[in-house]
Amino acid sequence: MQLAMSSSFILRQLLNLLQKQTLYVQSNSRPSPADKAIMSHMVNPLATPEQLYQRRSFSALPTELQDAIFFSTQCLTQAAGLLLQLPQSVTAQANVLLARYWLVEPMMSHEFSDISAASVYLIAKLSPYPRSPRDLALVYNYLLSPSSTFFHPSSAPTSDDSQPPQQPPPPSPPTNIPNDYYLPEHVYNSFHTRLLRCESRILYALSFDTHVSLPHPLAITYLQALDFLNTSKSTISKRTLPYLNTALLSPQMLYLTSQPNALAVAAIYNAAKDVGAKMPECEWWEVFDVDREELGFLVVGMRSVDAWGRKMREDVERMKAGTGSGSKRGGMITRRDIEGELRRRGISLGNGDDDGGITGVGSEEPVDMEAEMARRMDEKMAEIEGSAS
Repeated sequence: MQLAMSSSFILRQLLNLLQKQTLYVQSNSRPSPADKAIMSHMVNPLATPEQLYQRRSFSALPTELQDAIFFSTQCLTQAAGLLLQLPQSVTAQANVLLARYWLVEPMMSHEFSDISAASVYLIAKLSPYPRSPRDLALVYNYLLSPSSTFFHPSSAPTSDDSQPPQQPPPPSPPTNIPNDYYLPEHVYNSFHTRLLRCESRILYALSFDTHVSLPHPLAITYLQALDFLNTSKSTISKRTLPYLNTALLSPQMLYLTSQPNALAVAAIYNAAKDVGAKMPECEWWEVFDVDREELGFLVVGMRSVDAWGRKMREDVERMKAGTGSGSKRGGMITRRDIEGELRRRGISLGNGDDDGGITGVGSEEPVDMEAEMARRMDEKMAEIEGSAS
């Protein structure tokens, strides 16, 4: 009897405590510092309208060239993450960090591959999966070599339904020549110097704010709360994550203009439409703090990335073919290609060579004096060893 009375007393006390806490939360709309600390890990710093306008309007590069640089460099970052065996979460954070940097700094200030490598190196260093500078040098040296399949015409996705029967087959893959991506010591030293320089520049430009919150975990969590009647959640999740990954390449910089919860809801909406899932009849996206206008913008933006990416790939291949550098330096676009395209259009860009004319690993651009001295010392040591033997 006493045990039953004590249990009921405890239950009443708990109910009273919950009611008091509910009234306190309703009367105090301002979040506590603890709530702010928790929410800070789920939001990202967004770009302002002034930053987006200045990037498009006051840049010396035409808009289509900016898009080509952004698309090819983001694809290069993804390819490097795969070869470095990094999780997609780390590579995606590097993509977002790279987009933030180019929002406040001109694209032509450094070689595109160097900024990509610095972003991957910085994010991986802060994650449980750090990679050494030599690992990055080996990977980027291969991706920028003619033996790499990166942006090679034969690696472009094709569709049998869209191709006419008389269209010739795609060219064969490039020949694997190990000498193309052999990494001499002086080339590695030059790459290491540029890597550290670009890393410090990224940190300075972003005020050392490297926090990136991704929408991928939120999308999986939201799928657990939703109930699609005629489709399994695993099927929708397999379509949701690719939308979030391709949104990293969007020229509208969706990761810089929308919070992760909105990106996750838009990806789920697109995936449900693709598989023909029956969604709730009510405006379910408002439960996740997303309004109709933002959802519509993100849905259209995510769906347009595929066609836009195919066009960008054709533009990059055309640009490489126009400058005649595709067979010499691989498929990645470089500053030399952009400068050649600007000269072809009759546009003067100025010097724009803030890093002493240094470009990607193994490129044909002149290196700095330190790298040149190291190269000569290596050659001298090789001659001494050869004469001694």
